[in-house]
Formats: sequence, C-alpha cells, structure tokens
Amino acid sequence: MTKIFCDIADIKLIRKFNNKNIVKGFTTNPSLMRKAGAKDYSKYSKKILRITKKPVSCEVFADDIKNMISQGNKISKWSKNVYVKVPVINSKGIFMGKVIKTLNQNKIKLNITAVYTSNQTKKILKSIDKKTRVIISIFAGRAADAGKDPLPEFIKSIKLAKKFKNVEILWASVREPYNYLQAKKLGCHIITVPPAIIEKIEKFGNSYKSLTINTVKNFLIDSKKSNFKI
Repeated sequence: MTKIFCDIADIKLIRKFNNKNIVKGFTTNPSLMRKAGAKDYSKYSKKILRITKKPVSCEVFADDIKNMISQGNKISKWSKNVYVKVPVINSKGIFMGKVIKTLNQNKIKLNITAVYTSNQTKKILKSIDKKTRVIISIFAGRAADAGKDPLPEFIKSIKLAKKFKNVEILWASVREPYNYLQAKKLGCHIITVPPAIIEKIEKFGNSYKSLTINTVKNFLIDSKKSNFKI
C-alpha cells in the first residue's frame, strides 16, 4: 500500500488535511516554509508538529557537514514524529554520507531528499543501519521535467532497499494525480502530494463516458459565457 503524505507548510491546510484519513503524513521544505510566511523556522515547525501526530519531515538548511549535523540533532528533539530531512548532496555536489551516517547512528529518523538516481540510493544504504527509519525521496517530476525517465531509477532503488525493512522509497515532486497510480504500481512505499492533487485523487473513479460529457459541458458553458457567434 502506497501511503500519501501531504507536501505543504501552510498551517491552515495542515489542520484541514490532518483530518483526512487518506493523508498519512506531511513533508515540508524551506521553500514551502517561506511561501507559508514562516519567520522563525523552529517556532513554525514546532507549531506544525503540535497539530499532528502523523510523521512530519522538517529539513535542515545548512550547506556544510558540521552545521547539517548540528541542525539535524536539534530538529530531532522537536517531536517524536519528526523526520530530519537531509539533502543527498550539498550545493557543491558533495555526498552527505557523513551527515547521514552520523544522524543515523544517533538513532534519528531521516528523510534523504533531492535523490534522482539508484546510485545515490546505493550510497545512502551503505551509510545507514537496518533499524532506524529512513525515507529516500526520489524526485520523479523534476527528473521528467528535464526529459529523463525516473521509472527505472525507482525500480532499481526499490529493489536495492528490499533488504532494509527500515527504509521506505518515496515518490517526490508529483506533477499529476496519475503519478499516485504509477507509484502504487511500482511499489513505492510513500508518495508526497500537494493539497490540490490529493483532492483530485479523492475523486478517482469517473468513467470515460462521464469525463467526455463533463468536458463537452464545460466547453458549452464557456462558449455561452463568452457570447461566441459564428
């Protein structure tokens, strides 16, 4: 079963989607936090963590090993349901294996983010134990945006992770509701989805006939509103 996590930092939306049974957790990042108007990262994150008991991923934003480890240790103490989100590499392209290994040895739950390849997955798996929970977030949408097929990387990564019962592969950067069905078919453990797409997933089930009728009706409504004439 592929779990749906909501990718959001807006407090009102987190309250709303926390009440949905379909939502099993939340993921955030500094960009979403900024968009949501967060001024104090720690206070804002702790506010989110008080709203829900479901897993929440909060990301470090340091770019060096020492400060990533320091931030990760601090974030891990915010709540029992927090996952520390760490990028697989820093902005200089250096693999953050030492950060991953250190935090993992400290028994801190991790979400390794910005992953694109199974080779990166392999490196991550070599840096962790087989007990402490780890999520590996593979960015399908961004890979596809660049003209690359992410599916082979998922297939290889899921196969590599099978020996690790503590590891979950996550489909990240969703572009459309159908990605959920793709993730399920592949056997992804989690998919992280923005609110608008979750609401579309909840409406799955329309027949092709009803889709055709609704599409034609919408065209008709718009043509009447525009007073078009031929």
